[in-house]
Amino acid sequence: MKVLAFGFIMAALTLIPCRAQVEQSVQVEQPASPSPGPESQPRRFLPKDTFWGWAELDLAPPHNEIDPNLCAADAGQAAYGGANAPCSMFARYMLWGTLEARPFGRGILRRFMVYGAPTFLFGKTLPKTLYTWLPDAIGVEHSWGGAVYLNKGFEFRLTQHFLFDRLGARDKYLGPADLGPNGPWGRYFTVGVRKTFGTRRW
Repeated sequence: MKVLAFGFIMAALTLIPCRAQVEQSVQVEQPASPSPGPESQPRRFLPKDTFWGWAELDLAPPHNEIDPNLCAADAGQAAYGGANAPCSMFARYMLWGTLEARPFGRGILRRFMVYGAPTFLFGKTLPKTLYTWLPDAIGVEHSWGGAVYLNKGFEFRLTQHFLFDRLGARDKYLGPADLGPNGPWGRYFTVGVRKTFGTRRW
């Protein structure tokens, strides 16, 4: 009886390393994961990451209004009409942002993008004269352009900036305090290079 028990134990001990060797061979012989196929590559036109951008809404508290340089700084004086002066385009609210579009997902054209940067202004205030919270539309300052990614965070950019476009009842001459449609920057065209660096935390 002891001999049979001893033989059974020895047989079990010999089978354990054999099973481990078999499992190792199976693990080694597993085929490598297949290389990514065409379905995992971005689409040639309008890939998933075509659009990127941001938008922001700002509120300027009283005595800190945004001045888009459309009305004279002293537009609230009695000579221009005081609190009833028609040129009251000093903004309480600003909605602005940037939208970039990279329409090509493959090839050399994937480095190309177009972008726009509008800024909408709203409000009805006069420095030192009239402070309201009315969201009356003033207008939009905007620019757009194109860019090509070069390498290591460098972009070659073309930008066209336009005259300020007034909206609604402000789209007309508003008296002697009206400075015209040039706005804060006027019309211009630039050729430039942008360098991006670092990694955003979120």
